[in-house]
Amino acid sequence: MNKKVILAYSGGLDTTVIIPWLKENYNYDVIAVCVDVGQGKETDGLEEKALSTGASKYYNLNVEEEFVTDYIWPTLKAQAIYEGKYLLGTSMARPLIAKKLVEIAYQENATAICHGATGKGNDQVRFELTIKALAPELEIIAPWRIWDLQSREDEVEYLEKRNLPIPVKKDENYSRDRNLWHLSHEGLDLEDPANEPQLRKLLQIAVSPEDAPDTPTYVELEFEQGIPVKLNGKKYSPVEMISTLNEIGGKNGIGITDLVENRVVGLKSRGVYENPAGSILFAALKDLEHICLDKQTFAYKQMISIKFAELVYSGEWFTPLREALSAFVDSVHQTVTGKVKLKLYKGSIASAGVTSPYSLYNESLASFTTGELYNHKDAEGFINLFGLSLKVRALMKKSNKKLVRKS
Repeated sequence: MNKKVILAYSGGLDTTVIIPWLKENYNYDVIAVCVDVGQGKETDGLEEKALSTGASKYYNLNVEEEFVTDYIWPTLKAQAIYEGKYLLGTSMARPLIAKKLVEIAYQENATAICHGATGKGNDQVRFELTIKALAPELEIIAPWRIWDLQSREDEVEYLEKRNLPIPVKKDENYSRDRNLWHLSHEGLDLEDPANEPQLRKLLQIAVSPEDAPDTPTYVELEFEQGIPVKLNGKKYSPVEMISTLNEIGGKNGIGITDLVENRVVGLKSRGVYENPAGSILFAALKDLEHICLDKQTFAYKQMISIKFAELVYSGEWFTPLREALSAFVDSVHQTVTGKVKLKLYKGSIASAGVTSPYSLYNESLASFTTGELYNHKDAEGFINLFGLSLKVRALMKKSNKKLVRKS
């Protein structure tokens, strides 16, 4: 019997080439596994395609619900945004996909897992760190690091020579990654940061802000402990929540990001991301945190948000630190419950009101009218103590003018 290899299969150009390549070079039985994290119609017909190009078996695993509850929600609650722009759509999905590949590998008694990530990309790191964390004994095969093909054009030629179907058009060969949370675009004219993205040609979820309606759209989101549970008064499942917000936000040109980012391997890359639902949810939850979290907790959470984003981006999901940070966030969010109203208009998101039973905003304290909880006279003593170190330093400088001048 031939050894078995589990292939992370998408039906795209890379994995279409990899099936015959694995058979030619390793004589493996290739088991193609499509992990559905919300690719939509992209999964249609994949079984026939995989088997016709040489796979011995095909799995389709729908894990959308798990993707949202176990990966998206923790990242949302952490307010983790990589380099201030990227909402980590691909980054969050890869550990889950790799986890499922490991499960199938054990089920099929396979000896290896193969992925189509390039040697320049982030995904190779994300896939392989997860596999090492969950199944260190499994062999990992990364064709892009060992085969002779050098470009996507070479891959097309490889398939043409073998009379195999080519899943892309030569003149529209953008590299895209779609899931429930986002859609990314890379390659072609986007590889030059000097080029403005051709949004009308590029976008598939959202419309260009210029093409959005001339009247704003209002949405009201209700959260329970940092988790969105209702939209405009109606309860939605996690998957329905994101799908509906993508539709609403997309119509209003929300969530289009153009970013030159720092990859894990040290180089920079340029991508355009569509993330309507994510942009809306991040904005809404941040508004709610502003009224529910005290000053010190909010400030510290901003610090860990950056680290959380770095961990997710780098594929370090199954690490003690990421798990510990999630535990901190869960604790903090015990009181992050309430309603947030937002105004969506031609690509912009504006706050339109926020309420919470756990709000720390006190109208009596915040008002210019003196309330019972605040005595203006108390401010003098506070300022004297708060500024004491500044006063001591100023007195020192005054008594040592010559020394200060020389230094």
